[in-house]
Amino acid sequence: MTSFHRRTLLKAAAGVPLLPALSMPALAQNTAATTLRFIPQANLTALDPVWTTATVTGNHGYYVFDTLYSLDSKGRVQPQMAEGHEVSEDGKTWRIRLRPGLKFHDNEPVRAADCIASVKRWAVRDPFGQLLAKVTEEWRAVDDRTLEIRLNRPFPLLLTALGKDTNCAFIMPERLAQTDATKAITEMVGSGPYRFLPAEFNSGSRVAYAKFDGYVPRQEAPDWATGAKVAHFQRIEWNIITDPATAAGALMNGEVDWWERPLADLQPMLARNKDIRREVLDKAGRMALARLNCLQPPFNDVKVRRAVLCSVIQENYMRASQGDDTAAWTDTRSVWPKHTPYYADNKDLMPGDLDRARAMLKESGYSGQKVAIISPTDFPDIGPLGHVSADALAQIGMNVDLMESDWGTVIQRRNSREPVEKGGWSMFHTTGGATFYGSPAMSPLARGQGEEGWFGWYKSERAEALTEEWLYAPDEPAQKKVAAELGRLALEEVATVPLGQFTIRTAFRSSLTGIIEGTAPYPWGVRRA
Repeated sequence: MTSFHRRTLLKAAAGVPLLPALSMPALAQNTAATTLRFIPQANLTALDPVWTTATVTGNHGYYVFDTLYSLDSKGRVQPQMAEGHEVSEDGKTWRIRLRPGLKFHDNEPVRAADCIASVKRWAVRDPFGQLLAKVTEEWRAVDDRTLEIRLNRPFPLLLTALGKDTNCAFIMPERLAQTDATKAITEMVGSGPYRFLPAEFNSGSRVAYAKFDGYVPRQEAPDWATGAKVAHFQRIEWNIITDPATAAGALMNGEVDWWERPLADLQPMLARNKDIRREVLDKAGRMALARLNCLQPPFNDVKVRRAVLCSVIQENYMRASQGDDTAAWTDTRSVWPKHTPYYADNKDLMPGDLDRARAMLKESGYSGQKVAIISPTDFPDIGPLGHVSADALAQIGMNVDLMESDWGTVIQRRNSREPVEKGGWSMFHTTGGATFYGSPAMSPLARGQGEEGWFGWYKSERAEALTEEWLYAPDEPAQKKVAAELGRLALEEVATVPLGQFTIRTAFRSSLTGIIEGTAPYPWGVRRA
């Protein structure tokens, strides 16, 4: 089925120069020179980057919000909104001082109280934040520019938690940050380099941002998510184009400037166009994975989950979603991605053997319960993964129902903990940054938090104990030993099903300069030559 879709797509792509121009509002037509036109990886349906881990929402978050700290290209934590910090001799009290002149988009000043409320809300949802909150006795605003974090024991990775570049601790006004973390915020007021324009937001069609003239950038050169976030465009428009052939035509015709994730099969055609450049911005790449619902049958039974893990042939997943260019993808039989410190191959747990998986499923006592795979039709990196899983699980004897919808519906439905018959789900697929998944504190893939954790709600007291042991290990060899045990445990109990690792070549008009490497398509620094 996937190959058929590819042939159809390539045939359609042959006619891209004949595509009509994208419709633009009059304002966009009159300001084309100062407007960056961008095609994101997926439709933006959820606006709150704390409520959801959807990558497209996190990318949107970088436009609107800023962070206290951030990571540079060498993985070092750098001050961002923060001017600096002090730590007590016992490591239990941190004081962070804000830079002067910080303002929100409503022109209210950024206060320590806003930062505290924002970090506390983020810590409810984020695995790393939960570890920090667990040892925090008090969050206190000393004055409007100084916040204090008092701990009951030293937390050596506090700045890393506040500055990580995926699922960030974005800062928003206190009145918004006081919203229950399980409820999505829809009013977008941050202090980042761009303002969200709610009147022009049309999910499925367009997202618009305007330069925030009140933003005060840092003086350092931009480096990943750190340094000067200078907005050179007065306006940025996201054009939601889910058909790859249409997106390719728009880029080649100059109707848009930047396509975040071109389909693998269209890359050769884009490479031949002298007006287009292609670059890998995130060299570590992304990991593809499946999550199983551990709360509901049949995947509340670890024996059934192990049969699924045994059935995974990663090459099938990678070819379906990333094409036949083997230089762009690799297998990754671990919850720690390749090129991260703790990667170790676990081929014995993931043999890719359908006959063996079929026998394991029979021995598990699986009784034919429906396996509802929720899968997007508008996300080329993810949608094919659902097709491969549906085929493999049917082959080993499962009662599979592939439920296809748009990506926004998938990320809404995966919140449900109900049985399949009441709108729940059994399996979904996604991707995430390799550097993010490489740390036991940051990655949700091995954590065993149960219903307080990530979608799938895998529960393991041993996994949680190992995470804390890693966090407070005395040295790097001790950390590596604990991470190896945690990674092995996560695969043995099938906390997550790894499907492979890949890199993405983003594509943009050669007239753009200043595009910065990183785990997101950052909007700052980009200008038209």
